[in-house]
Amino acid sequence: MRRSPASVAAGPAPSFAGTYRRLTEVFPSLHVEVRAPGGPPRTGGGWMTAQELATDAGALDAFLSWDALRIEREGGRAARPDVLAGLALHRYAWPACLLVTLPWFLERRVPRLPADAVSFPRTLGRMSVCTGEFACLPDDPAAGAPGARVVPDEEALRAEVRAAVADHLAPVLAAFGPRMRRRRRALWGMASDEIVESLWYIGHLLGEEQRAVAELELLLPAGSSPYAGGAGFRQLTAADGRTVPTRDRTTCCLFYTLRPDDTCVTCPRTGDGERVRRLRASA
Repeated sequence: MRRSPASVAAGPAPSFAGTYRRLTEVFPSLHVEVRAPGGPPRTGGGWMTAQELATDAGALDAFLSWDALRIEREGGRAARPDVLAGLALHRYAWPACLLVTLPWFLERRVPRLPADAVSFPRTLGRMSVCTGEFACLPDDPAAGAPGARVVPDEEALRAEVRAAVADHLAPVLAAFGPRMRRRRRALWGMASDEIVESLWYIGHLLGEEQRAVAELELLLPAGSSPYAGGAGFRQLTAADGRTVPTRDRTTCCLFYTLRPDDTCVTCPRTGDGERVRRLRASA
């Protein structure tokens, strides 16, 4: 039975470190350090905050330069400036969304992580977060902890997820927009794609892909402002009768301009037959 907030004893604020450790267990390419609530973000030694990325043109140029060198090294050609910016934004936004969505998915807790609370080196692979305020449900053992904001039900908690990701990404999108030559709707369409595809992928690695798909459909229905597009999953049927989920990206990452034959599995350019083949292979 659901307990009222008054019946929940105060306890220590959750650090989310356990959730982030679990992320690294299934996705070793990303390590997340949790710093003390209210403490300063990690800086220096090549680290920058998301706020610096959004407000310091030099920091953004440094972040883009790493992608420019990598793309030229791996592909033997330079990316167009707008393509480079879009791929760099994806490289940041994909893991940044997980900092909020994975605690919601696994713990039903939603950390508020403003842009100045998240740090990373320009090569990424590591992130550092300063936790503090978070949303949770009334029967959560942490409902009485410092920083807790109790919301009445699951839909209210989903609204907290959407708001937390939007608050974090808004200044970053504003900084990248002119470089990508994209306006507001296209930028928030990209945010929609990053929310959905990052948690979908990690849900698959956790062995909970079916639940991740169902949760994402509820989290991001079409028309969830400021986002453009929604989860938009659909089912494909393989030759053996088994079904696999897919979706069409709201925005194009333009990677095809570098490798025309190497499209994303959710790109509208990728046919359903090829999608089934790739998705079954990854399963």
